[in-house]
Amino acid sequence: MNQMKTTIFFDMDGTIADLYGVQGWLPYLIAEDTTPYAIAKPLLRLASLARKLNALQKQGYNLGIISWTSKSGSKEYNARVAEIKMKWLAQHLPSVHWDEINIVPYGTPKQMFCHTSNDILFDDEERNRTAWTGIPHDVQNIMEILREI
Repeated sequence: MNQMKTTIFFDMDGTIADLYGVQGWLPYLIAEDTTPYAIAKPLLRLASLARKLNALQKQGYNLGIISWTSKSGSKEYNARVAEIKMKWLAQHLPSVHWDEINIVPYGTPKQMFCHTSNDILFDDEERNRTAWTGIPHDVQNIMEILREI
């Protein structure tokens, strides 16, 4: 029997990327300017995160991203947001080879991407954690939780 691998998923904004720490982030988004997504600083020491994720992947875990595009963005803007988020991941976590990257319209239920009851989600938004059908975690102590896996 082929048992599905556990996937460790990360949200981006407010979880690994400090979108909300960018000065004037909301006016930028309202103006359909992707700058905050591009210049968001990492919320973790990404070299440490990458090393841990690569080790977990070698142990058989899958790695994934589930991130929303802008709440009120046009289709064209959200396509640009998705492109910028992919560039952010490539720039900040270049050694991580994600098994799955889902950059989806704002409000898409993240539990749609949960494959097994063991799948893990790190997300700063409580409603996403509450609805998750696997194992949800907030953004506190991400590295400590990963070390315990």
